[in-house]
Amino acid sequence: MHDRLKRRKKPQETKNSEPAPPPLRPDYYEAQTPAPAAPGEPSEPAPPAEAAGSSELPLTKSSPRPATAAPDQRRRRRRRGRGGRRSGETRARRESPPPVTEPAPVEPEPTAPPIAVPAAPRPPKGVVVLAIGLPGSGKSSWFKRHSITPLSSDLLRSLLFDNPEEQRFQDLVFSNLRSMLKARLIARRPMNYVDATNLSPHERHSWIKLAKDYGYEVQAVFFDVPVEVCLERNRKRQRVVDEDVMRRMAAKLRPPTFEEGFSKVTVVRVKAKPLEPADG
Repeated sequence: MHDRLKRRKKPQETKNSEPAPPPLRPDYYEAQTPAPAAPGEPSEPAPPAEAAGSSELPLTKSSPRPATAAPDQRRRRRRRGRGGRRSGETRARRESPPPVTEPAPVEPEPTAPPIAVPAAPRPPKGVVVLAIGLPGSGKSSWFKRHSITPLSSDLLRSLLFDNPEEQRFQDLVFSNLRSMLKARLIARRPMNYVDATNLSPHERHSWIKLAKDYGYEVQAVFFDVPVEVCLERNRKRQRVVDEDVMRRMAAKLRPPTFEEGFSKVTVVRVKAKPLEPADG
């Protein structure tokens, strides 16, 4: 039995006495030496040597391998690839020519501004006439002489309170009087008269503003009559005003001026009485 086991362990001799092929080993291009070309056959160039220490097998004709780039070329490629778009933009900026600076524009010499021609004023739609004077100065008589029916504060007192001497509701009287004048201005009446004392510029301002807002011209008729003449006429009238009230109103009276907005001022005075001939 022991002999049989020894026989089995003995290596079997190959029938063929041919030697075994050598094991495959990596071949390097540096170690390869070009075989001499047979006469009549074209010689093929030897492939470039691979870097030492590579474990790749030699390539055959069926799978050619491109030659590797040199180390300096690799570095150049890597540096170019790292920049990306920004590196291309900076390179374009460096290669682009410097901007051409244009000369500063020459400012023209200052010229005189054009003279503004004022527009032609529109013609007024009509006239508003304010009567200015103390009671007894002759305002109502002047309107009757010229056949004019004005907007009168005395007439409005008699209509509202049945008494032309009522003085307790002055604001109510003059607010209604202004409303009546405004209605005539809206109706485009050409001539409008207001019969009131209108003693101070403050009292006349509201009438002037109302007329100007509607495009009307404002005129004044000033009754320049002394206080003593007004008092004498007041005593002869049916509706008598107290003398103290007359004198306070006379102290408040101011003659009209063009600076207030009047386009025309008409002054009415009392005619002087003729002197009586002396005796002898």
